[in-house]
Amino acid sequence: MDLSFLTHTWWGSLIVIVIAGHITIMCTSLYLHRSLTHGSVVFSPIAAFPMRVWLWLFTGMSAKQWVAVHRKHHAFVDTANDPHSPVIEGWARILFLGVVYYRRAYGDSETIAKYAKGIKDDFFEKYIFVPLKYGGPVLLYFIVAQIFGYLPGLFVWTGLVLWVPFWAAGVVNGLGHTVGYRNFQVEDASTNILPFGILLSGEELHNNHHKLPSSAKFSVKWYEFDMGWFYISVLRFLHLAKLRTV
Repeated sequence: MDLSFLTHTWWGSLIVIVIAGHITIMCTSLYLHRSLTHGSVVFSPIAAFPMRVWLWLFTGMSAKQWVAVHRKHHAFVDTANDPHSPVIEGWARILFLGVVYYRRAYGDSETIAKYAKGIKDDFFEKYIFVPLKYGGPVLLYFIVAQIFGYLPGLFVWTGLVLWVPFWAAGVVNGLGHTVGYRNFQVEDASTNILPFGILLSGEELHNNHHKLPSSAKFSVKWYEFDMGWFYISVLRFLHLAKLRTV
């Protein structure tokens, strides 16, 4: 099968960005969100380590920082102490500048100390993923440049590394507390953006998650589909994932 169109056409490059972006969101949702932050699922190292490497390459994010910011979000959701509430800051600021609010929150050492408890640093986290956090995206660029060329590769690389800052930090945290439908009347403004959680691995089902944060499954209605839960189910079938809570 000739796949050269993926590297020689603009729409092929877009397909690569979307597919890789979906994998990045999947790793964020399964590993950082459902596993580390809420402890709803435990992954075998065989499944967890590739997700960690992928996130290092495509985001450079620190697990402790991500977990701490999200836990604080749940603790103070849609109040003045929420790190990224569109109710307080306005939906447009969170949608387009969500990553700025994330950076501001994890720059606070007290936030990390208080809300990242239980997240331990192993060899890779201590000596590679954290001290070389920018090394991942830089390495990714050189890999992409070898495939697409240095100038076209810059376009593809930008789309890859901006996927999480826009879709996760922006769309989910911004629109996910602004527009959509609600299955539960929780005390915050969380909404489900769409019932088909495919593009964002189920993170669109934000209202469901805020009602049941310890559940590894985000969908609750028959018409809702949580792509992240599908991946977890496959990994459970392969004995690479185990639920802590239902």
